[in-house]
Amino acid sequence: MSDLLLKAFDKEKNADLPEVHVGDSVTVYVRINVGDKNERVQMVRGTVIRVRNAGNNANFTVRRIASNGIGVERTFLVSSPRIEKIEIHSRNHVRRARLFFLRERTGKATRLRAKRNFERA
Repeated sequence: MSDLLLKAFDKEKNADLPEVHVGDSVTVYVRINVGDKNERVQMVRGTVIRVRNAGNNANFTVRRIASNGIGVERTFLVSSPRIEKIEIHSRNHVRRARLFFLRERTGKATRLRAKRNFERA
């Protein structure tokens, strides 16, 4: 009975959004409310440090460096209607599921090794 109830609340993933992985450098376009009736699109560009695939509650966390070198993390629901689009700039090679060690690092120490695609002819 509980499985049927959970399936009733599960929404389908938005097919327009690409699948993000840990270590990806992304830009997320999010609609936010400004005032009572106005909306605008805000860009969040950073590195994906965590992905949780939990059905309807699937989410991912993006970390970026704001002004004065302050790190800002923002978590987005994958099935949220507020997300307009996600652009993936680069995929990086990582050996961990969560990149929380980037929180203590600054500057060049936060660089990740880029994945290279080799296509065979």
